[in-house]
Amino acid sequence: MKKVLVANRGEIAVRIIRACHNLELKTVAVYSVADINSLHVQLADEAVCIGPAEPNKSYLNIHEIIAAAEITHSDAIHPGYGFLSENEEFAKKCEDEKITFIGPQSHVIALMGEKSRARETMLKTGVPVVPGGATEFTDLASGAAYAADIGFPVMLKASAGGGGKGMRVIQSATGFAKEFGLAQSEAQHAFNDNHMYLEKYLPHPRHIEVQIIADQQGNVSAVGERDCTIQQHHQKVIEEAPAIALPEETRQKMFAVSVNAAKKIGYVGAGTMEFLLDDPEHFYFMEMNTRIQVEHPVSELTSGLDLVELQLLVAQGESLSFKQEHISTDGFALECRINALTAGKISALHLPTGYGIRIDTGLYQGYTVPPNYDSMIAKIIAFAPSRKKAMALMRTALDETVIAGVNTNLDFLVQLLNEPDYIANKTDINWLDKLTATI
Repeated sequence: MKKVLVANRGEIAVRIIRACHNLELKTVAVYSVADINSLHVQLADEAVCIGPAEPNKSYLNIHEIIAAAEITHSDAIHPGYGFLSENEEFAKKCEDEKITFIGPQSHVIALMGEKSRARETMLKTGVPVVPGGATEFTDLASGAAYAADIGFPVMLKASAGGGGKGMRVIQSATGFAKEFGLAQSEAQHAFNDNHMYLEKYLPHPRHIEVQIIADQQGNVSAVGERDCTIQQHHQKVIEEAPAIALPEETRQKMFAVSVNAAKKIGYVGAGTMEFLLDDPEHFYFMEMNTRIQVEHPVSELTSGLDLVELQLLVAQGESLSFKQEHISTDGFALECRINALTAGKISALHLPTGYGIRIDTGLYQGYTVPPNYDSMIAKIIAFAPSRKKAMALMRTALDETVIAGVNTNLDFLVQLLNEPDYIANKTDINWLDKLTATI
């Protein structure tokens, strides 16, 4: 592997390009016309325009991305997260064109991509799952019958979905028809797929995920866990590592089932097993993300491992240089996602530096944030010996941050970090939605 095309944009493209350069790999950036002045374009060794601002005509355009790889003689593609990162057709096209796809094989992406198939696969490998979800359906009558069998409340989900799209909590049979219609319409629009499935709704769970890394020789390790409970409308806002609500015995069970499942499906690369923690002892599989995660920095800081570099190395056929028993985590890491609430030109910018602070971003002063893509423009990560100290570092970092020219969620994050229930870790995945409903 000598040249890597980065099929993404923003901070994750910058992150991947830097990791490639650390390994002395040449890089190619792809960009839409809206991103011609983006930082990832400036940092890469080469750059190719792949289309207009609309994602489906550029960053989701498989033909243009493969063509860009071919004309630049790139022998590998890193998809980052989002866009085509979990697209089995894209991974298969890379395989057909003899381009290394930095991630799992296309059939593994397909296996984990549909929620109902992933659930059945996990059941076969001994991973606990939430009751329900065994059957996909497209019609209201079937859905209503399944819901009655599982028992209300239920969680309705798009089978091909993610990011909260096509997802509804339905409390009783009375509201099922209306919510089903809305969720299915949203799923069709977002994923061009109207297949749905149902799970028993757990009212007060925490969202815990296990980071894994696997090589082509069948070695798999769990690189710690993250607590991603703080979510708004099913979108993560703050992520932590480790999950302090998790007893050590439960943690080790999560690691064991995650590693075993990855081995059984022949997984290669970085991936995440996501669970709902119903109580300190009981957890249930939710989904597997077959890519690097937005929140990977908290796992890197607590484990001392560079996950993106490891992705690149295992894609080249190298074996993991460590075993599970060699991995130890230390300290506490906390990540806040900085979102732009409006588009516009960055007229002034100050991002904090110093002990315990890491910034992942594609921002620079004078850069224009386009309106066409995901709102996240930066991640601030604090690392300290304890959660209390990491939170103090994060408050200071947020207070020092200046991003002028666009509206952001900085004030909202400051408010969250000072909420008594958050400080005391007395939260669940519904806590933030309930909190914001009262503000």
